[in-house]
Amino acid sequence: MSIDPKLLRTETLTVRKTAASAAQKLAVDICVVGSGAAGTSAALEAAALGRKVALIDGLPSLGGQAVNSIVGTFCGFYSNGDDQRKPYRVTHGIADPMLKDLDARGALDWRVGLTTVVMYDEVALQRWIEEAVRAAGITVILGAIVRNVVMEGRRVKELELATRYGDVRVQANGFVDATGDAALAWQAGLPCREAEEGPIYGTQMVVMENIDASHAPGREEFAERVAAKHKQYGFPRRDGFAFVAPGRGIALVNMTHIETPLDPIKMSAIQLEGKAQVDKVIAFLKAEYPECFKNARVRAFGQPGIRQTRWIVGRHQLTADEVRNGTKFPDAIARCTWPIELHSREAGYIWEPFAPDHMHYVPLGSIAAADADNLMAAGRCMDGDAAALSSVRVMGPCMAMGKAAVNALDLAGSGSVHQIDIAALQDRLKDNLVRTD
Repeated sequence: MSIDPKLLRTETLTVRKTAASAAQKLAVDICVVGSGAAGTSAALEAAALGRKVALIDGLPSLGGQAVNSIVGTFCGFYSNGDDQRKPYRVTHGIADPMLKDLDARGALDWRVGLTTVVMYDEVALQRWIEEAVRAAGITVILGAIVRNVVMEGRRVKELELATRYGDVRVQANGFVDATGDAALAWQAGLPCREAEEGPIYGTQMVVMENIDASHAPGREEFAERVAAKHKQYGFPRRDGFAFVAPGRGIALVNMTHIETPLDPIKMSAIQLEGKAQVDKVIAFLKAEYPECFKNARVRAFGQPGIRQTRWIVGRHQLTADEVRNGTKFPDAIARCTWPIELHSREAGYIWEPFAPDHMHYVPLGSIAAADADNLMAAGRCMDGDAAALSSVRVMGPCMAMGKAAVNALDLAGSGSVHQIDIAALQDRLKDNLVRTD
C-alpha cells in the first residue's frame, strides 16, 4: 500500500530560544504545590469551593509519594481498635469518594487491628486522582520546579516555575505548600526547620509479583527473622514488612532505610543506593521463604520514599508531649491516632502506639506559616518536633490538613489566615474533627 506524498509533511522550521522569550503567566485563586495526599485534597477541596485552582508538581505525573513512591498503604484514616471498640474513620473529605471508588474496583485490602491500614493498588489510585483532578477543572502544571517566590510584605504574590517546556509565573490569592520539603516556604525565604540530630530515614518501596500467598510468612516470625539475619544479607534495616495482597499474587515490600538529603547530587545517588538495598532484601526473601518468593520478581520500583526533611515554622510547633497527651487545641483542624513512628536510626525505628481510646490533634497554628498571611502548609511539612511530626505525616491527617488549609485561605480572602473565625472553619471541618460513624 503506497502513501499519498501529499499526506507526508516534510517541511521543518529552524528555531532558537531568544532572550525575549517570556514566561507564560497564569492567575488563579488558589495555588497548590505538591500533588500527593495533602496537595490533591487541597486542590479538590478548593475546586469544590468554586475557586480557580492550579496544582503544581515537580514530577511529570500526579499523585506524589502515594503513587510515585508506591507507599501502598493508607495510614491514619481510622481510630485505634480492640475487642471492645470497632475502628471508625477519622478522615473524610476526598477520602470518602476515593475509598468508595477504589473499593468498587477491587483495589483495596483492609488490615484491621490496633492500627488499621488499607493496602491500595497504586495504579488504580493514580487513575482516580487524575480523573478527579481533570473532572474538577483544575489547571495542572507538571515537571515544574519552584525557582523563586515573590513576596509582597507578608503575602506570597507569585511563584516562578521552571519546566523543560519553558518558564511559568503563577499568581494567586492563597498558596498551599504541600511539597513535603517546604520548598515553597524555603524559596520564599521564610524560616524552616530540619531535624537537629542526624537524618530521618526514608525507604525504597518495591512491588514484587508472582508471590505464592498461601505460603506467606506470619508477621511476628518474619520480624524476628529479619532482625536476626539482616546483617547476614547486607541490608541495614532490621525490621520492616512484606505485605502480601490476597488474591493478587503481589507483595508490597518495605524493608530498606535510605538517607534523603536536601542535596541534588546526594539525593540522586540515593536512587541507586535504595535499589541496591532492595536487591539484598530480595535475596533474603528468596532464600529464607522460597515457598512464597521463589518465583517472585520485581514488578515496580517506586521513587525514594521520604518521611521528613524540612518543614515550616508555624505559629505553633506541635510537640510529642501534646501528641501523647491528646491535647485538643482550640484551633484543631485534624485528628489522628497513628503512633509515633520515628525512623531516626539506620537499623530500626521508634514505634510508640497509643491506646484504643486515644486521639491527638493538629492545630491550625501548625499549618499556618508564622511569617506569611496567605501561605498554608499541608502534609509532612507542617510544624512539629521530629517525633510529633512522625505521628501526623501519614496520609489520613495529610488529607485532612489539605482540606483545612484551603478552607482557612477561603475564609481569609484577602486578609490573614491568622485572623479568621475559627468556629466557622471548624464547622466546615466537623467531619474530620467529631464524626464517629
